[in-house]
Amino acid sequence: MVRIARSYVPSESIAEEVVQETWLAALRSLSSFEGRSSVKTWLFAILLNRARTTGPKERKYVPIEQPERAVDAARFDRSGSWSSPPVHWADEVEDRVKAERMNKSVRVAIDQLPSPQRDVLTLRDVEGLTAADTCQILSLEQGHQRVLLHRARSRLRSVLETEFGEDGA
Repeated sequence: MVRIARSYVPSESIAEEVVQETWLAALRSLSSFEGRSSVKTWLFAILLNRARTTGPKERKYVPIEQPERAVDAARFDRSGSWSSPPVHWADEVEDRVKAERMNKSVRVAIDQLPSPQRDVLTLRDVEGLTAADTCQILSLEQGHQRVLLHRARSRLRSVLETEFGEDGA
């Protein structure tokens, strides 16, 4: 849910607030849920409405950035030892670097998609919703949803082939 909200709002923290507001709205209006869709579909529809209205309002303000910590404190237990030791980084370093680069490229490419394509791709391929649920959440016809998904996937494929070559190398 945060991932979808994040594509409409300027920061991760605002996306988390949108998700929290979504849950509160769902709980408040649970008695009016008519069951014409699944609860998941209903919840995502509420999320999209909240994110779409929050995004433009929040972009008016410039957030004050918090300094980044050198090491996340959650990685250590109370005694100061590793809570789980780091993975040995020398194994498959090239694959990890490539995967990280590819992940960043995919995220940037998704963010640059036109909103309808981004919404359909995120709901279908990232969140794993069905075509029917996606159509209901976004108020789309089945054929239009397929076209948007095809175009979004084609753009992503093109970006990855341009950046990494046809074999992904």
